[in-house]
This record gives sequence, C-alpha cells and structure tokens, in this order.
Amino acid sequence: MTSTVVAQDCRREGEPTSLWGMGQPVSVIQKPTATPGRIRFEINRSLTGMGHERYTDGASATGTKPADVLAQRMFATGKVSSVHVFGNMITVDVIEGASNNGLSTIVEDLYQYWKPGMEPPSIEELMSQVPKSAEPAAAAVADAGGAPLSAEASKIPAALLARSQAALAKARANKG
Repeated sequence: MTSTVVAQDCRREGEPTSLWGMGQPVSVIQKPTATPGRIRFEINRSLTGMGHERYTDGASATGTKPADVLAQRMFATGKVSSVHVFGNMITVDVIEGASNNGLSTIVEDLYQYWKPGMEPPSIEELMSQVPKSAEPAAAAVADAGGAPLSAEASKIPAALLARSQAALAKARANKG
C-alpha cells in the first residue's frame, strides 16, 4: 500500500501565492517496507547526489548539508532511531512503539524558509551570525605615487585599487 503525501495549499481564496510561504515544498511519497518500524520516503529532488549518508543518532547528524539538516530534524522528534539518505530516497527506522505521524511533513518542509506566522529575524540577529574577520582591511590613503586618494578612489577596495594602479603603471611603461 502506497500513500502519497502532497503539500496542501493553505491559502485563502484570492490570496497571492507569494504570501503563502517562501521556499520550495518537497513532494513526498511515503512507502512501507518489508521491515516493521521502517518507512521509506521518495522525494522529487536528490539530497546526497550519488553518496550515502547514514545517521545512527542525533550526535552523528552534524553539518549543514540537506541530508544532515533532515536527519537533525527527524531525531529532534524523538520518534527516530536511524536515518539513511541516498539520493532522493530516505529510509527511517522508527523507535518501537512510536508513530510515524508528522515525519513526512518534516521532509516536505525541508526547504521551507518562511511560513505565515513566523517572525523574521531582526537585523541584529542576522548580523550576529556574520563571521568577524580577524583584521579589518586596511584602507588605502595614497596611490602608488604617494599622492592622496580622491574621495571616489578611497571607496575602492585596497586590493582592487593596487591591481588597477599596477596595470596603469605597466600600460604607461609599455607606451612610452
């Protein structure tokens, strides 16, 4: 027996699609297996390419690859004992006595980044996630000849300015 789980369109009549959610819902087909307590999901995109990813517990599901994130979300439910991902096939071992309800929704929502009712992060929260560089880039205050830079030239990154000045010097040397 095969059951198909399709993302439902929860929009109200006349509401634009772009306001319903951002991201890409994943089409999921849930299939039973011959092994009790094991379910298989077939999806419409590849998560691992040609590689296998096997997760035996939440601690082994580290990283940011789609298969890693999916395994982390599966283990967070407390219903899963292991996850195996190969291309577009996801095999999940459900803990004995646990229900597999809601696991297909986790797969469907893997690429959903925003849904109605979610609060977007503030600028401060987003900026706190940006890695700080070890040293800020030194701003150039003079050109190769030692003359002070104009206001426009001071806006150019130092590496690009140095490369441009070197090219200009080479062109002048070749010209005359």
